[in-house]
Amino acid sequence: MATLEEATRAHRHLAPRAGAPQRHGGRDFARTADDLGFTHLRVPELLIRLGSGELHESLTLLSWVAAHTTSIELVPSVIILPARQTVMVAKQAATIDVLSGGRLRLGVGVGGNAEEYTALGQDFHTRGRRCEEQLELLRLLWTRESVDFEGRWDRVEGAGISPLPVQRPIPVWIGPGGGAPLADRMARRIGRLADGWFAIVPREHVAPTQEVIARHAEEADRDPSSIGVEGAVPVAGREPSEWLADVGAWESAGATHLCLRTLGADLDASGHLAAMRAAREVLDSR
Repeated sequence: MATLEEATRAHRHLAPRAGAPQRHGGRDFARTADDLGFTHLRVPELLIRLGSGELHESLTLLSWVAAHTTSIELVPSVIILPARQTVMVAKQAATIDVLSGGRLRLGVGVGGNAEEYTALGQDFHTRGRRCEEQLELLRLLWTRESVDFEGRWDRVEGAGISPLPVQRPIPVWIGPGGGAPLADRMARRIGRLADGWFAIVPREHVAPTQEVIARHAEEADRDPSSIGVEGAVPVAGREPSEWLADVGAWESAGATHLCLRTLGADLDASGHLAAMRAAREVLDSR
């Protein structure tokens, strides 16, 4: 699926975990990634869970990052959509998109922690079906000034959000969790509703999964080549030759996007910055 342009872009992504470098370190990390030409910045999502460590709420964090950057794409990966109120998500996402000049790519998923849903007052057992309904309503709210919508979980009568986002609609990517092979219901959701997906599966499962997603996309009269796929490669604590081999393998697997992760080597804020700069130098000399 990757064109030459997309394959070039696939070298230029980085995913920091927001809780590692705090505040000034996080600001410097985001600015440096932006200045070095990385194309997007990913942050994880976790609202409430025992022993989760320090993680900021992702949409709030990205609104802060937007104020400190100029061109890098902002990607929460992923918010647990069915645990949140749909109109509020639409408004939050549109606000970030407007304030950043159209730089949001919204990563969503359904999660797998029942206790988190209970704490947020939502039904864990209907999360997949609710997510699909939410995606329909989100796109209406992002593209129309006035919306009439009657769903099982949400109802809007002649109302809309203002201002509308810069991107109409904001691109939505699905994070399907770490199961392999991907469940058919998840592949169907991606093929029919998503602009792309985060491949949290072994690389050998990507190509057959893409075939299933493509079939569902065609059944929905969508162009399968318009659906992106993003892999991830850890770079910290590894030799460049090692992680470059992984980059090449992801390209061969059809990745249109790639995130280079600085996690896993017990780095402080300066260590994350050094790892990012080193990765940029390696990619530029490739």
